[in-house]
Amino acid sequence: MSAAQNLIAVLLVVTVTVALGGYGLRSRSTPDFYVASRTVSPLRNAAAISGEYLSAASYLGIAGLVVAYGSTMLWYGIGYTAGYLVLLVLVAAPLRRSGAYTVSDFAEARLGSLGVRRVATVFVVLIGWLYQIPQLQGAGLALHTVLGAPPWSGAVLVSVVVLVSVIAGGMRSVTLVQAFQFWLKLTALAVPAVVLLLVWHGVRHPGGTAAVASAGVPPVQPAGGHQLYSLYSLMVATFLGAMGLPHVIARFYTNPDGRAARRTTVGVLGLLGVFYLLPEVYGGLGRIFAPGLAGQGRADTVVLLLPARLVPGTAGQLLTALVVAGAFAAFLSTCSGLALSVAAVLSQDLVGGDVRGFRRAAAVAVLAPCGIALLLSRSGVSVAHEVGLVFSVAASTFCPLLVLGIWWRRLTAPGAVAGMLVGGGSALAAATATLLRAGGPGWGGTLLAQPAAWSVPAAFLTMVGVSLATRARVPVGASVMLARLHVPEELAASAADHSAAGGDRSSRGRGRPSRRTHR
Repeated sequence: MSAAQNLIAVLLVVTVTVALGGYGLRSRSTPDFYVASRTVSPLRNAAAISGEYLSAASYLGIAGLVVAYGSTMLWYGIGYTAGYLVLLVLVAAPLRRSGAYTVSDFAEARLGSLGVRRVATVFVVLIGWLYQIPQLQGAGLALHTVLGAPPWSGAVLVSVVVLVSVIAGGMRSVTLVQAFQFWLKLTALAVPAVVLLLVWHGVRHPGGTAAVASAGVPPVQPAGGHQLYSLYSLMVATFLGAMGLPHVIARFYTNPDGRAARRTTVGVLGLLGVFYLLPEVYGGLGRIFAPGLAGQGRADTVVLLLPARLVPGTAGQLLTALVVAGAFAAFLSTCSGLALSVAAVLSQDLVGGDVRGFRRAAAVAVLAPCGIALLLSRSGVSVAHEVGLVFSVAASTFCPLLVLGIWWRRLTAPGAVAGMLVGGGSALAAATATLLRAGGPGWGGTLLAQPAAWSVPAAFLTMVGVSLATRARVPVGASVMLARLHVPEELAASAADHSAAGGDRSSRGRGRPSRRTHR
């Protein structure tokens, strides 16, 4: 493959990203930086959400898992998409009606507790940084594979570009960048996939099954032999984890109203459904044409390597350059969304919440995970599995908080804090043990490698149990807040107009005495 063409592809993505980020220089007010003044249309927001959601795990990791483990890994793509169906039904519109800027804002407004806000902020930062680290590692892997660059170079380049985009204009800038990057990623995977399928149709490689059988196994065995449990746990993590990802939740605050939030979610379901057909193509072809990558611990590179292996000459080099451009767009878009969500909560809780504070917080939100990624060596765990562990943490913290906070009046601040600490803390401990490869074989390792099946129920049960034990601390305005979350904006506006009209008539009826009293 031509390193020069791949380098040009990366530089073009960087240039366009920085140029589009310049659009955000129009941002001046705090609402512009945090929620793009709540004026983002459903179609653009759906593309932007899809852009930031389709991370290194989606672009590179799923295909790598299919190469290594086969069709059972197709559940990653299904789960990542189905999570938005759950989000649509339970969370999207009420969350937008809350009027919050961040999930920490929602927690404090719903429960009237600064303690809940602080715990939520800690988990926003932890989840954001844990999610950013595999993106930065994936960027290093991509540049090392296609350019021969040192692995640290990808993390540094992505961090610099993301920092420029976020500081330039906050949410307004990042929205435009992420929408563009989604369409680039879709094109960058779809065009080579069509070409590769045509090549496969002509070749029909006969030795695929035998080759796969001798490919070996990757470093981390999902399920430790307990495949049924791991499958169910993966479904719980991916189905419920999407609503717990701070960078995904933050995007719903940018819609004009709850109806637009629902339309955005439907759009995301359609866009993701199309995209997730593509990694499986690369994974299936990788099991035929590049099965040895799994045994070498390089399964995550199959998307980058297949075009040059199947299509010789200049055409293969151009297809590789296109795939590289899409991969780099994946790293940039996801890291931008994560940095934005982390910067928002750090700014509001630590440095005052104004535009200047947001920019200082953005520097911390970008540079801290970059430093961690540079310090940590590769764990041997696939990018998709690392992200799956983050989904478990998200599903065990913010999913119970949002679902119960939106649909159950009796949730209390002590219950919310206890649930987040029990669920998120246990999932985080399990993820750390897995990344350090401390789980071992058998059920113990399986429960740590896929914790969502037990950590999410633990979080829900703890929130409910502690809330019932502290029922005297149900917020005074809980019923009013729930009505605000569930009453459509049109009905609320109509009721407000009717109330105002009634007030006017009442004033006219007692106008003279009222004026005398006022005087």
